[in-house]
Amino acid sequence: MFKKSKKPQLNLFSSPSSLFSERNLKIYENKDAWHNKFREQVTNRIDESIFKPLYSSTNGTPNASLKVLVAMMVLKEAEGLSDAKLYENCRFNLLIRSALGLFNADDEVPTESTYYLFRQKVVNYAKAGNENLLEVVFEQVTAAQCLEFEVSGKRIRMDSKLMSSNLAWLSRYEIVHETVRIFYREVKEKLDETTGAILENICQMEGNKIVYHSTNEEVRAKLQELGELIYRIIPMFSELKSENYELLKRVFEEQFEVKNGEVKAREKEKISAKSVQSPHDPDATYRDKDGDKCKGYSINVTESCDEEGLNLIGEVKVRNAGTADVEFLVEGIKTSGKVFTEKAKAAHTDGAYHSPENQEYCEENEIELYLHAIQGGKGRYDLEMREGKLKVIDTDTSKELETQEIVTKKGETKWRIRTEKGLRYFTKREIENSELRRKIAETPKEILQIRNNVEATIFQLGYHYPNAKSRYRGQIKHQMWANLRCLWVNFVRILKFVTQGSKKATLRADNLINRSLSGLKIISHYVLTLVSQMFEWEILKYQFFRKLEN
Repeated sequence: MFKKSKKPQLNLFSSPSSLFSERNLKIYENKDAWHNKFREQVTNRIDESIFKPLYSSTNGTPNASLKVLVAMMVLKEAEGLSDAKLYENCRFNLLIRSALGLFNADDEVPTESTYYLFRQKVVNYAKAGNENLLEVVFEQVTAAQCLEFEVSGKRIRMDSKLMSSNLAWLSRYEIVHETVRIFYREVKEKLDETTGAILENICQMEGNKIVYHSTNEEVRAKLQELGELIYRIIPMFSELKSENYELLKRVFEEQFEVKNGEVKAREKEKISAKSVQSPHDPDATYRDKDGDKCKGYSINVTESCDEEGLNLIGEVKVRNAGTADVEFLVEGIKTSGKVFTEKAKAAHTDGAYHSPENQEYCEENEIELYLHAIQGGKGRYDLEMREGKLKVIDTDTSKELETQEIVTKKGETKWRIRTEKGLRYFTKREIENSELRRKIAETPKEILQIRNNVEATIFQLGYHYPNAKSRYRGQIKHQMWANLRCLWVNFVRILKFVTQGSKKATLRADNLINRSLSGLKIISHYVLTLVSQMFEWEILKYQFFRKLEN
């Protein structure tokens, strides 16, 4: 049953603060201490009603504090803790307990089963086609922080990183074999004796051991046998509504083809990078990005980069590894726009985010798109459209070449020049790219460098995974991790901003006091000098009149 948390009450008899010395109590209660700031900026900002759909409004035992559960998840990702270590800290670390709002020694931490059940509820809710509720929490908390610290988001920047899922790298045969084994465990009791015996025999040995003990030719033969077996099994369970059944069908379609009723393994080159890389994480896909090979996900971060003040992450999105950066830009601008206090007026990215569609979107929404570069090498010819006429400069000879505009049979407009090798044609896309390269070259260096600091954010995001391999499986869980991690990164930035501001304010106050004291010293010295001179004058007058009397 859903129940909102009550405001925590301090108990004089069980509060840890009663055990502190005066000095330690002052440190513990310092409003700028990280645990007090975390409770203020994260724990207490969490709107528990977001999770109302996960619970009955009437039946069941009231839920534990959802604020505490979410805050625990943030602290877990803050330090990359195991669940066991997290619970040890939540029970016995006074600063962690304070950060969670557990002020008294007898304030209970939610049980492990409650914690695991809550996480699973969030996952299942998202799997059912609903929104990821931790994404909602991230937006809600960050929006409140942006409002308090006036994070405008008029300027934003973005970058992405690859994160491998927590899975083993499997060969083709191992993928198919493990998929069959998982499905067999589910339908074991529903199979006929013959088919059951065949599958039982296949699943007795693990796929990697079969590959290890077999020649390449034998592995190909066994793969063919598995394909023929799956082809017979699929129609037998056509009415079965099961994730494992759908996975079996998908793997079969990706790894095999059927021609005239004959099953054949697909050629390796024809298998998509978006095919299943492991049945234990069907969402994960393969990507080779400049030699960085990954079976997992692409994570895109959008953050503010205003010249002054605090900058925060406004959006983080997880997609399969095969997702190109260009697909993140529009969504990153739109989603972060809900969080920041102002709409974006400038976006800083690298060349991977460039496309005509993205360029058009930015122009329509009055957003200046600053690209660090664009993909593809610079060609021999410099192209510029002037008053409807194409100007072509041969960069090898610095000569302007005569152009001719033509319309193809398909109705496409092109321009051509005559070269030593024959005719050379240019499209509108090539002209736009050439003009864009020229624009980038003319952009001041300090403007282009604004994007660079987002790479530090990417590093902070994956700090606990130096090998870029997470401890999770599935897109939903990776999205949860990313949102929790970004909540922590934002909090650290706020803490730094606040404490540095306090130090600056203290320094300004000290300087003011020192200047005031210096002024007082000058005035005091002047007054004392004047009084002293007057006193000396009076003594002289007294001595003079005494002499007159004598």
